[in-house]
Amino acid sequence: MKIKPVVATFLLLSPLTACGSAQAGDSTTVTVTVGYQSKTINTVTAGTLLRSLGYFEKELDALHDGRTYKVDWQDYATGAPITAQMTAGKIDIGSMGDFPLLINAARGKQLGKPTHLVSVTGYNLRGGLNTIVTAPDSKLASLGDLKGRKVSTSVGSAADGTLVRALQRAGIDPDKGIEKLNQQPAVGASALSAGSTDALSQFVAWPGLLTYQGKAKALYDGAELNLPTFHGVTAREDFAEQRPAVLEAFLKAQAEATDYLDAYPVAAAESVAKATGLPPEVVYLYNGAHGISTFDPALKPQLVSALKQDVSVLKAAKLTGDIDVDAFVDDHYVRKALGSGYAKRLAAAPAASASEVWPRGATETQSFKTPVELLKYVSAHQNGIRAAYVPDATTGTLWFADKAVWVADGDRLLPFVAPETARAYVGAHAGARTVTYAQALEQAS
Repeated sequence: MKIKPVVATFLLLSPLTACGSAQAGDSTTVTVTVGYQSKTINTVTAGTLLRSLGYFEKELDALHDGRTYKVDWQDYATGAPITAQMTAGKIDIGSMGDFPLLINAARGKQLGKPTHLVSVTGYNLRGGLNTIVTAPDSKLASLGDLKGRKVSTSVGSAADGTLVRALQRAGIDPDKGIEKLNQQPAVGASALSAGSTDALSQFVAWPGLLTYQGKAKALYDGAELNLPTFHGVTAREDFAEQRPAVLEAFLKAQAEATDYLDAYPVAAAESVAKATGLPPEVVYLYNGAHGISTFDPALKPQLVSALKQDVSVLKAAKLTGDIDVDAFVDDHYVRKALGSGYAKRLAAAPAASASEVWPRGATETQSFKTPVELLKYVSAHQNGIRAAYVPDATTGTLWFADKAVWVADGDRLLPFVAPETARAYVGAHAGARTVTYAQALEQAS
């Protein structure tokens, strides 16, 4: 990782260009522009949740450097426009997924406006943040069934990376074996509902949302790739060098928002849901106590390693050339912002997966050691369940209990996100069989 030298005092006091500059006629007022994606809920600790908590503004007020700071929060649907605004000098700090981060790095270098990855928001070490889904009544049951079919995704996104890698492992040429539709997530979701695409490969929170709404079902769990996926925070190099205290204030605030999410996952989910219009149950699927996402600002080596592996996918798609990931990653600011606590965050592991029930009217969820225990509880309280979540028996990816594929293996009841992994388990275990959710509930009770 690149470690920058301490920035000289004269840089801190020098005038800024673009968004971080003092407003005309007022040398004591500085506007900091933050680009975020409200509905990409893997970035909430640097966006939606952070904004609602007001932690960044509080950290800026605590600088006591004689300036008045204002934060301009700008909401975007994807990372691409954030990158465009950053390279134009109009956004100081942005958050986006791993593949868009690489494009951010490439565009910044290409245009002479370098940026740096300065922290991580949410991640999944196996790749469970991306999912391929089909229509609820689709007959497609495996990746092999996608051959010759229309598949919607957002080219250059992490979800596209998952699609490309998954198809390659299934022996399908991602360029010639399918008809790829390059669409924004909302457009792809509409196309799936209209029947104009056969499948949709997308990032958090679209697969969970469509499944929860009964508009889709999972075909492929991205965690089957066993490759980390994450979202992170990128900052313009000139802004970081000229306003290091401001960037450090942002990273301190992000860490505080992360701690809040960890301590109050239900309240955080409700807050994000209110701000985005997403169902709280969907937000909790990803951001809950045992959700698909783990939030931590530390730039973990395994995430940086995964980023390096992602470069080849973007190069093959002719979206970027070579990218110096080590030069792009800069942990100097987050280390300084978090001090001695950074080492602990860097070493922290994701929480163990567990089954959870969110009872109606409750401000806390209930955890269970096994899916069978959860099913017993649900069976006895069917009218009092807001949502029930279970981890995939092989990948650990959390999913809605009533949307999972269930397998009965003797007294064991095992949930799976996708039908193909369930079939693989049945094929390897004599006597195991798939059952409906209703049958699973009946057997558990």
